[in-house]
Amino acid sequence: MPGFELFGEEEKKEVNDVLETGIYMRYGFDGPRKGIWKAKELEQALRERFNVQYAQLTSSGTTALTTAMAALGIGAGDEVIMPTFTFVASFEAVLSVGATPVLVDVDDTLTLAPAAVKAAITPCTKAVMPVHMCGSMADMDALEEICREHKLLLLEDACQSTGATHKGRALGSIGDAGTFSFDFVKTITCAEGGAVITNNKDIYTKCDAYSDHGHDHLGGADRGADGHPHLGYNFRISELHAAVGLAQIRKLDKFLAILRNNKQVLKETLAAVPQVTFRRLPDPEGDSATHLSFFLPDEETARKATAAIKAAGLPAFYWFDNNWHYVRKWQHFKESATLTPFAAQLAKAMEVYKTKTFPASDAVISRCISFPISLVWTEDELRDRASKLATAVKSVL
Repeated sequence: MPGFELFGEEEKKEVNDVLETGIYMRYGFDGPRKGIWKAKELEQALRERFNVQYAQLTSSGTTALTTAMAALGIGAGDEVIMPTFTFVASFEAVLSVGATPVLVDVDDTLTLAPAAVKAAITPCTKAVMPVHMCGSMADMDALEEICREHKLLLLEDACQSTGATHKGRALGSIGDAGTFSFDFVKTITCAEGGAVITNNKDIYTKCDAYSDHGHDHLGGADRGADGHPHLGYNFRISELHAAVGLAQIRKLDKFLAILRNNKQVLKETLAAVPQVTFRRLPDPEGDSATHLSFFLPDEETARKATAAIKAAGLPAFYWFDNNWHYVRKWQHFKESATLTPFAAQLAKAMEVYKTKTFPASDAVISRCISFPISLVWTEDELRDRASKLATAVKSVL
């Protein structure tokens, strides 16, 4: 995802503001920082952009997920339903709070299949965590209804879909809480960073403290006067990272317009190739368009097409063989390969993954290719890439 492609004077200006004060920590040092509070500014920008009441920055999307789960009270003995297709950080965060990840199948949206979610609910289920993969959204209407019916928490992992919407609502703002990643290869970037957004004051207050060692931030300029209502960890973002993100979020609409235009050209060209079908989008207008994801008739054809696309000098993600994004290659997860042992209850629950298979997900992901979309292509480069992509796919059909 391409936020890093358009760094410019805007980012330099915001970072230089911080460098000139010499105060790189987001808390404290009120006098020397001379009124420069980039993290606070970015949190305000997030609230306004995503139409939510509260936003809490963290050091990464992973820590944003962990912080959100802690604030939601998810922990030992709780089950969190999540998809088989995501980045490993999603299950890492579940495990980090001692909860049990319950992987279920995805459908042609490349996100949680609502029927699979329903089938996985048990008395221990605490939350459903859709992951809005590759720029687009899960079926939020169906997932909201399931969570209402079963009184479950809805936690959105929107780390790969910053700026996308579902029926006018920003992804991340729909559930009890939502999370974003602003690492180097996300739609907008802080280089490293993340955020939790919510409309629930209690959740926000807990996130605010949890991400800073439990500080309640009620001591004013004296951090030593803060109380510590509960344990927390150091998941803070720095002012330097927040400064980069502040410049980037102001460019988000520009980024989305370029991505959507480029995707439309690519899709129209590829649509002329017989036997190509496209990812189903629950709300096409809300797509952030970071990828063009499409399906070929079978696994063999998809593998050949991926090779042909790469041979043409173009990028292509064949997720079925990817070590980091699909359950098929998560041997460390399946074998509970940890440096520290799980609690006995969690260790027992994880035993199922040593033999569990996901044929429905395999049938989807084995046929899927995602083509990443850039912000910096010229019109000629865009048309050339579209033609080469279509030609490469056509060559194997």
